[in-house]
Formats: sequence, C-alpha cells, structure tokens
Amino acid sequence: ASAEVAPALLARGVRVFDLSGAFRLRDAAARQRWYPSTPEVEPPAVYGLAEWNRTPLTATRFVACPGCYPTAALLALKPLVAAGLVPPEADVHIDAKSGISGAGKKPSERTHFSEIHGSVAAYGVFAHRHAAEIEQELGRAVTFVPHLVPLDRGILETIYTRVRPGTTADEIGKAFEAAYADRPFVRLCADRLPEIKHVAHTNFCDIGWRVDAGRIVVVACLDNLGKGAAGQALQCFNVAYGFDERAGLIP
Repeated sequence: ASAEVAPALLARGVRVFDLSGAFRLRDAAARQRWYPSTPEVEPPAVYGLAEWNRTPLTATRFVACPGCYPTAALLALKPLVAAGLVPPEADVHIDAKSGISGAGKKPSERTHFSEIHGSVAAYGVFAHRHAAEIEQELGRAVTFVPHLVPLDRGILETIYTRVRPGTTADEIGKAFEAAYADRPFVRLCADRLPEIKHVAHTNFCDIGWRVDAGRIVVVACLDNLGKGAAGQALQCFNVAYGFDERAGLIP
C-alpha cells in the first residue's frame, strides 16, 4: 500500500513517515528485487535511523523508517565500523531471533503460537529483504540468519565478527560511548549482556559485547513493535520537527 499511497501524499505536500520497507532501498536493482511494486521517488526517502541520520531527518519530507532487524544490527555495528575497529575483510555474521510478531501481520500456520511454542526455527536464509537493508547502511556484506522464537514480541541479535589485532574492550566501549552518549534510546550494557525482557514494550535498544583475541560478539535487543517499528517512527517524527526526542516515548 505504501508504494501507492506515499507518492500521492508527497505530491500533496504531506510529510510522510513510512513504516513499510517499500522505500528503504536506494539502489534500483535491489529495490526491484525485494520491492518490485515500488516506484522511483525523487528525492529518495531519508533512512530513518534517528541515532545516525538526525540532520537529514530535519530537512526531508519523506522518511523511510528502518526495519526491526536492521535497527538492532545497525545500532550494534555502525559505531565499530565508523571507528575503523572492524577490518574491511572481516566477515560479519548476524544471528537474529524474533518473536512471532516480527514475521509480519499476515496470519499463517507457521506464526500461530501453538505451532511455534516449544520450537525455534530459522527462516529466510539468504532470502530475507532485511539483509539488503543492513548491507546498504553498513556499507559491507553480512551473513544474516533470522529465527522465529516462541515470544510475542522482541528481537535479540548475536553478532559475530573480528576486530583489528590488539583492540581492547575499553576501545570498544569508547566507540559505543562516543556514538551514543547523547542518544536516549540506546543503552550500553558494559557489565552484562542484554535480554529481551528489559526492552519489551519500550523504545530502547540495549547493546552489550565481549572481546577476545581479535574476536568480538555484540548482542543487541529491542522491541520489534517499539524501537523496531512504531516507537522509532515517533522518534523520527520528534527529531524531524525539533521536538524533545523522548516525547510520547518516555513518561
């Protein structure tokens, strides 16, 4: 629906915050593969990762709000890549687990809770549109494998990659702190690894990590319906209009 409705609203001068994936991909070939019904729109939508695209958000009339899986992955990885701590040749593996609401709103036997209860299942291997979104914003290839778990909401991603030789946990912490010191919805968990129960029904993304001999594991979790969807859209709205970023999201 957004592929049809968003251009019509833009033509009428309406400012659009789109929660669908239709306009997230800027590359025409990628968009044709994953969202074939999406028309070309100029200028293209600004990718609404509020922690990283604040200035563009204030200047655009069209925001493509990120997907739930990419939000967690990008918030976890971008500080490390931006700081040059992850070598360009390092493989990046994203093991993502989501509650069944993360699989979309269309009912199916697979997402029926009585079917998923007591089970964990991988899906969309090498065939999930969110991989293209992550690669676009990160600027490098990733191996992304999502799983459905028997929860109603929440995403936890365990990300494996390598850092430059000699990189310490302190350097990793400083990179995250520099990126998110004034970002109210990213919580850094230096003393523990995040859990879904601590972010459910909120707009927070919690990030923790462990470093060992050139290897790093980063764990990020969020509520796929909050920070991964509606909460993030409201956050983008607040930033775009110059409101308190926390308005409507933190009592």
